[in-house]
Amino acid sequence: MSTLYSVLFPLIAYLLGSLPFSIWVTRFVKGVDVRDAGSGHATTTNTIRQAGFGWGALVFVLDVAKGFIPTYLAFHANNIPPYIIPITAACAVIGHCWPLFANFRGGMGLATAGGSLLAVNLLAFLICLGLLILLVLTIRHSARASVFAGILIAPTLWIFKIHDTAFWVALGAGFVIAVRFLIDWNRKYSELWLDREKADKSERKQ
Repeated sequence: MSTLYSVLFPLIAYLLGSLPFSIWVTRFVKGVDVRDAGSGHATTTNTIRQAGFGWGALVFVLDVAKGFIPTYLAFHANNIPPYIIPITAACAVIGHCWPLFANFRGGMGLATAGGSLLAVNLLAFLICLGLLILLVLTIRHSARASVFAGILIAPTLWIFKIHDTAFWVALGAGFVIAVRFLIDWNRKYSELWLDREKADKSERKQ
């Protein structure tokens, strides 16, 4: 049974993570592909730009659920090897970033990674969220801040004496986040979250 779980939970997590809600929502509401504008990624922020805040909020909740549900189920399963839980969390984030159902062009994984952490330890989730916000405010470049957050969330939890499953979930999901955000390392913007459009317009004027 443990061998079955070793395959089943990560597989379910990847498939669930691959559900491209932002693409489906913007296509339903506006008839466009969310990836054709803005950052070019299937994200909550891009959904907000193209379909409005309400639809973006819905996508955010669904993206969090993609990480929360499989990780929660694995975390509470009986007779499961402990390493399956962080692998499951990482697979959910991988599915979101490189979705099977959207030609492997997905989002950036932050909401899904947050859902995975929330499923195992609320305090760990809050600490990691606080670290991400601090890095964004300090670095003032969302992608670079997210790369550093992906690298630092597990060591930060260790410093806070959180050495349980949440540490390993943060390690796995954080690695995926760091790799994913490297694609935007040199993106030209200096906003705090939703001002990309503003930054892009100012660049075009120059």
